[in-house]
Amino acid sequence: MYDAACPSDPPILQRATGALSVSFKRRGDATVLDGLRQEGCLKARFPRVEPTEWATTVTLNSSGGIAAGDRLTTEIGVGQGASACVAAQAAERFYRALPGSAPSTVRTRLAVADGAAAEWLPQETILFDRSALDRRLEVELAPDAWFLGVESLVFGRAAMGERVERASLRDLIRVRRAGTLLLHDAIRLDGDVDALLQHRGVAGGARALATVVHVAPDAERRLDAVRDAIAHVPPSPLAGEGRGEGGAPVGSPSPHPSPARGEGAPACGSAVSPPLAPVSWSGLARPSTTSPHAAPHVADGRHKAGHDTWGKAPVRTLPVEAAASAWNGLLLARVLAPDGASLRRAVTTILAALRDTRPLPRVWLC
Repeated sequence: MYDAACPSDPPILQRATGALSVSFKRRGDATVLDGLRQEGCLKARFPRVEPTEWATTVTLNSSGGIAAGDRLTTEIGVGQGASACVAAQAAERFYRALPGSAPSTVRTRLAVADGAAAEWLPQETILFDRSALDRRLEVELAPDAWFLGVESLVFGRAAMGERVERASLRDLIRVRRAGTLLLHDAIRLDGDVDALLQHRGVAGGARALATVVHVAPDAERRLDAVRDAIAHVPPSPLAGEGRGEGGAPVGSPSPHPSPARGEGAPACGSAVSPPLAPVSWSGLARPSTTSPHAAPHVADGRHKAGHDTWGKAPVRTLPVEAAASAWNGLLLARVLAPDGASLRRAVTTILAALRDTRPLPRVWLC
């Protein structure tokens, strides 16, 4: 609010701040909580697990989404010999920024000690039209530490008919092992994001992307398993064909427009990451409407005989592109998908190949 006597003064909008610090240590055969500090809108919850299982932390943001000017900081420490998984309660939403607003800033730092293992498994980051985000993930690893992490970006909810036309995005993943830089992976998108994503050198028309990072002494030996998992991800019908999963016509305004509280450059590849060897996705060439994948039969009958319930247009499948490479104890996989649902299907398949028989955190299954 502002003083009615000075109506020309700009309003001072409330912004959310949050700080979360969680650390773990090993006690006998179990990983236990060593330290916890939470402030503002960032909180942590600890699902009950068996003593011999990995400790699990679920982070949550009580502010109900992130707006321009919000500031969130998370620090995770995993002590010697401990094993901990950090997941997020739900996908995080970044809402429309008012003109001239500072971007929302998100900083995350993980420190993993000798013989320790850590997983950073947040759910998708959903960007709304005209959002502004500056995010960094910093990972510091001891020489024999084990790490698995994923960061996903979804440009608008396809099922709601949303499309991100303009935005400002700075997204950085930096991984060091024993002080030596292993990965510096930066994405920078400004302005007409809708046009930038169409470029083959950026996203080739994809509306969702993910980066999976695995660092371990045996990371290279996991490469074949990851590539095999990638090759067997089934295609998904594009959520925006004819009518979306939420029933909104493609290209129409969303029934839930992006809110704002109170009111380019192409993607840069990693300068030090290994080159990505392309992986063939079997059966993922764009099919004809007579393809067995072109008209999937689903329980609610939305798609039948190659058409949606309204009979508007054939239901097509679009390819999910992915690649994986490994070098020097680092395995890196990237995924480009037409929508968030297809992206999640691919990401969970890759994670399963790297997590052996351990199930994903329950919040991923809700």
